[in-house]
Amino acid sequence: MKHLVWDWNGTLLDDLKLVVDATNVCLATVGGPVITADEHRRDFRRPILDYYAHVLERPVDQVEFQLLDDAFHNAYRQRMAEVRLAPDALEAMAKWPGSQSLLSMFFHDELLVEVERHGLTARLVRVDGLPGTVGGHRKAEFLERHLRALELDPADTVLIGDSVDDGDAARAVGASAVLYAGGFTETALLRATGLPVAYSLLEAIDLAL
Repeated sequence: MKHLVWDWNGTLLDDLKLVVDATNVCLATVGGPVITADEHRRDFRRPILDYYAHVLERPVDQVEFQLLDDAFHNAYRQRMAEVRLAPDALEAMAKWPGSQSLLSMFFHDELLVEVERHGLTARLVRVDGLPGTVGGHRKAEFLERHLRALELDPADTVLIGDSVDDGDAARAVGASAVLYAGGFTETALLRATGLPVAYSLLEAIDLAL
């Protein structure tokens, strides 16, 4: 493999606790339940509208999703500066011999600021986040655009991410993937994809190589 695409939230960025806390803030705005980290890892899915519908046990329309999404991100932003990288993130990035980029479903302009704050900008040949003001999408079409912009053959690319959607995105475009069990998704769900699963980012690099 020549090129590595990193996921951000739950992979390079160790933000599960903040994501769970922000999810509980947004669910509370509509009288929803309080969730635990284990429940989030078991139930999380994309599109995130489907995740909210599952947790609330009722349909969620686009208007309500916008309100939930706004409430989540407002709560997340308030404590974003507290979040640190995964313990072995820098070591893992240093171990990869080829080029590296980052593709996140977090909003693009804010992502650039956070990547710079963590000192990663110079390590990455490209950073892409989500355009627009509403999140929650699947990653496949964004991964396709990301690789096209880099003029890379997906067959020469591996993605490291922490969700089933990361694996689905890689498969959809013809790239390889390694799934990281330290993020937002229960290990059994990652293993059920049939893709390699790593318990640390350094192990993910070994599997990717």
